[in-house]
Amino acid sequence: GLPYAAPLTGTKLVMPGPRLDGASLTELMNDEGVTMTAGVPTVWLGLLNHWKETGDRVPSLRRLVVGGSAVPLSMVETFERDYGVEVRHAWGMTEMSPLGTLNVLPHKWRDAPEADRRALQCKQGRPVFGVEMTITDETGKPLPHDGRASGDLKVRGPWVCSGYHKVDQSDAHEADGWFRTGDVATIDPDFFMNVTDRAKDLIKSGGEWISSIDLENLAMGHPAVAQAAVIGIADEKWGERPLLIVVAAPGETPTRDELQAYFAERVAKWMVPDDVVVAEALPIGATGKVLKSKLRQQHADHRPASQ
Repeated sequence: GLPYAAPLTGTKLVMPGPRLDGASLTELMNDEGVTMTAGVPTVWLGLLNHWKETGDRVPSLRRLVVGGSAVPLSMVETFERDYGVEVRHAWGMTEMSPLGTLNVLPHKWRDAPEADRRALQCKQGRPVFGVEMTITDETGKPLPHDGRASGDLKVRGPWVCSGYHKVDQSDAHEADGWFRTGDVATIDPDFFMNVTDRAKDLIKSGGEWISSIDLENLAMGHPAVAQAAVIGIADEKWGERPLLIVVAAPGETPTRDELQAYFAERVAKWMVPDDVVVAEALPIGATGKVLKSKLRQQHADHRPASQ
């Protein structure tokens, strides 16, 4: 939406093209005096790593908007604490033309304890004008907006798509105008929405759901991890179990035992990944998101070393 919003408000728009590495982005933003930027987490991880390694930075940059996938808490803290850059989460879809929510802290939260403030910042935010939002269970029954109940996220509004081209009947579109986003989310009493996972990325282990996003964000907080992805792998006893795939931070060699111990201190035992794979890189799509479909293909026959 920024190519439309920028000219509508008379704002200078800087487009980086294919050069999305940390060094190129830093040079471009410094040359153009960029004050606000937006992109997916993988791009900002590369920028952050470049700054850490070289001591470089962009003094003019004040705000960074993250979309496409969940922002790790460690990234929010580092950008704001070390570089004075405010991180704001946003969420949307092409079918929504495209913005759905934006996370701006309400005034009453400005003086809240830092841990509470950071937790709220990592949510996708509140709906923008014109967007309605709800969550339902598998039968379509509305769920409470208490910040705990998790269900299928549905949206509707004047510019939310009402159908797909040359598709007579879409499973994503309901008779009352609601569009099923494919995300699983919670909504709290202040109407902050938090995506807990894509429905297809949830891991069902022994009848319990495990959020791949939660585990990925937790892994990103480990100093030896630069990038992380979690997928479900087949398990005869539990149906599925989480597999953690990481890219090591520069100069680090994370191990399975080290990361499993790290998780064991922070999540329930049944949520700890069964195994850890250290990869040179994660497959990234054209939009900068990790291609979990490719990871599932690559690791379809993976079994933990202990099995």
